[in-house]
Formats: sequence, C-alpha cells, structure tokens
Amino acid sequence: MIDITMIKFAVVADCFHCPVKGEFEFNVDWLLLIDHQGDIAATYIPQHPQYADLLAIFKRNSILHVIPKGEYLLPGLVDLHCHAPQWPQAGKGLDLPLYDWLQNYTFPLENRYSDNAFAAMVYQDVTKTLLANGTTSAVYFASIHRQSTEVLAQTCLNVGQRAYVGKVNMDNSEQCPTYYCEPSVAAAIDDTELFVNNVFELAGNQSRLVRPVITPRFVPSCTSELLQQLGGLVQRYDLHMQTHCSESDWARDYSMQHYDASDVTIYADMGLLNNKSILAHSIFLNDADIEKIKQFNAGIGHCPLSNMYFANAAMPARELLDLGVQVGLGSDIAGAPSPSIFRAGFDAVSHSRVREEGVNIYLPASERGTTNARISFVEAFWMATVGGGQVLDAKVGLFNQGYHFDAIVIKSNPAIGNLRIWPEFDSAKDILEKIITLAQPENVAKVWVQGEVVI
Repeated sequence: MIDITMIKFAVVADCFHCPVKGEFEFNVDWLLLIDHQGDIAATYIPQHPQYADLLAIFKRNSILHVIPKGEYLLPGLVDLHCHAPQWPQAGKGLDLPLYDWLQNYTFPLENRYSDNAFAAMVYQDVTKTLLANGTTSAVYFASIHRQSTEVLAQTCLNVGQRAYVGKVNMDNSEQCPTYYCEPSVAAAIDDTELFVNNVFELAGNQSRLVRPVITPRFVPSCTSELLQQLGGLVQRYDLHMQTHCSESDWARDYSMQHYDASDVTIYADMGLLNNKSILAHSIFLNDADIEKIKQFNAGIGHCPLSNMYFANAAMPARELLDLGVQVGLGSDIAGAPSPSIFRAGFDAVSHSRVREEGVNIYLPASERGTTNARISFVEAFWMATVGGGQVLDAKVGLFNQGYHFDAIVIKSNPAIGNLRIWPEFDSAKDILEKIITLAQPENVAKVWVQGEVVI
C-alpha cells in the first residue's frame, strides 16, 4: 500500500492520453495520485486489488476529486510557439504578404512593449486566454525589451502557467526596422544574460515553473556575432532555445546566400542547438538538417495554420514523424489567429489532408498530391501533448508516474458550445476526435498545473 502521507490529493476520472505515438488509451474510472510536489505518484485501474481501499481512504480524508461522467481528464496542452506581444493583432492583416504584415502590424506593435504598463495588460490577457483554452505549457516569444519580458515571466508565474519565456534578439540593421533593433551585440547579450538570471531568481520560482529561453528571432534578423554569443549563453547555462527555422523560401535562400548553409547548420555551428531547442516551422529541411536535428535531440514546433498563410509551402509532418523527429504543435499567435492548441491539432490534420489530396485541378488525381501524407487526429493529439513535452525535454503530456500533473477537464453540455457527445454511438476514439475538433474554452471545466488548480 502506498504511503498516504505522501499524497496531496487523488483524482478519479475517465482519462485520455497517448503513451504511444499513433495510439491512445482511454481509462475509465482511472485513479491518479498526486504528491505534494504536484507530480503523479501512482495510477490505479479499477481492477487493481488496492483500488477500492485507496478510493475509500482518499474519500474519507476529503482529498478525492471525482470528475463527473460526461467529463474527461486529458493532459494539459503544449504550445511550442506563441508571440505573446502580437496578441492584440490576432486576426488582423492575414491576407497580406509576410513582409507587409510584419512592417505594418508586428514591428510597430512589438515596439510598444517598452511600456511595461501596456505589456502587463496584454500579457495578463494572453496568458489567461491560453490557460482557458487548455494550454498548460506555453513557449513565448516576447519583444526585444528585457523589462517587459520579465513582466511576462512574472505574469506566467502569477497565473500558474508552465512557461518558457524569451527576450527576442535581433540586431541586423539591414533587416530590422531602425526603431526596433538591438543597439549593439554587447547590449543585447548583457540584457539577455541579466534576463536569464532574473527569471531564475523570481520569488516563488524555485521549481522553475517559468524558465528563460534564448531567442534569436531568426537568421536574417541577427548578425553572426550575435548568434554566436547567444549560442554561448545556451551552452553556459544549458538553456532552452527557440527560433524560426527555414520558414519560407526567402528565409531559406537568405541563409544559403549569406552563410552557404541551412538554418539548422547555422544554429548548430553557433552553439544554439541542444536537446531543448524549439525550431518553429521548419518547412524547408533537407536530409542533413533532419539528421542534425535528431543528433541534437532538438524538436520542431509545427504551426500548420500560420504555415498556410506565410510559409509558401506545407511542412511534411507525416514524413518527419515517421523519421522519428520530435514534433509538437504551436499556435503561432498572431501569424495564426487562434490561441487553441486543439485548433492547431485540427489544422495539422487538415494541413496533411490537403498535402495528400493536392490542389491543382489541372493535374490528374493520381498526380495531384503527396501519397500517404495524412496524419490522424490521434497523432495530432499526441503532438499537442506528448510531442510538445518531448521537444521541451519536460515531463508533461502523459499521465505516467513521475510526470507533472498538468491536466485539463473537458465537459460536454448541450447548453454550452458546440461539443456534443452521444454515448450510444460515440466510441472513445470518436469522443477524442470530437474534443479536438469541437472543444472551445467554455468546454474547459478545470485546469491543473503542477498539481495546482489554476482555472
């Protein structure tokens, strides 16, 4: 019998999770025991000989949470790529070319984050919005401003979200607006190193629920000297790193013209790649890039909807998954308008279906698409949970012993939203697919992060 004094609370629920890529488990009346650190101490199925006794003990001690039938416990969702300062522009200008969108909307907006009061207002809203959509772990690009980026880190800690926060670095005067550019490499590195230490030292952040991320915007926006010195910080502190990688024809061609190398090779040569690197988009990868990503155990943040708008091509998610590359999902606010990783999962499936079927009506059907390119809803859910956790090198996304208890409760109710469950003819797989395709914030009934209720 487990030592009951080690248990903070227990949950009994009908649970979904994906221990194996491409497969899911649906466990009815599963008992999860959460320790005082907010981690999963043990799990029990109803057939276990100790199940009934444990249930009675936790109920008697008033530490048993029973999730009602018709509601489902899922691992919290992981968003690998979100531009927090762009939240006010979500849904605007998406019919523009990328350059015009950045110049007319993004850079002027991001420059406003020199105002900490403005930053605090937006960051409070975006973090709470992501939590309300079931995102328990978020990887945030901020702006070039250290102080307001620290405001974002503090906000994530205050609302209880597991967060990876990066002060953006961009110093190439040929590519960055004059009003929104680092003054020098030395200033950028000093500010970034100070940011790293300040986040680690935030009061109440001893468990490192919020972590700093080294964040070169992308190759064209950074000089080689800045990239190299940021790589030095990654190596010195063993930090997460996030960036845009091979996102478009233009970005790929820029790297080849200026470095005679791909983005992945540049990042590796600069010391920026490790087992906690998040490479957003990663559309135009060659075989050597894929092998190098696997060599470093780095990962990709797949942002299917924003790719449709701005990437000039479709990421081969099916092929990358089959090759064993670590892939999770990103919302890419505001390059895509939705803060929901359920929506990103739905878009990942749609993205793959369009790749497989093709779009050119002037070609025969047999030549129109890419054979066997589709991914399933179960694989999309795996990316939204387990895949994202693997990219972060974090124990999230599964209900396994030793994992952090980051979880969400999804409820279906005819009085709210569009999610409807019909028990008489919806299988467990049907229910999971419906949750991915139809769940809205009003269906997110409860959210835990590290064993703490945050919604």
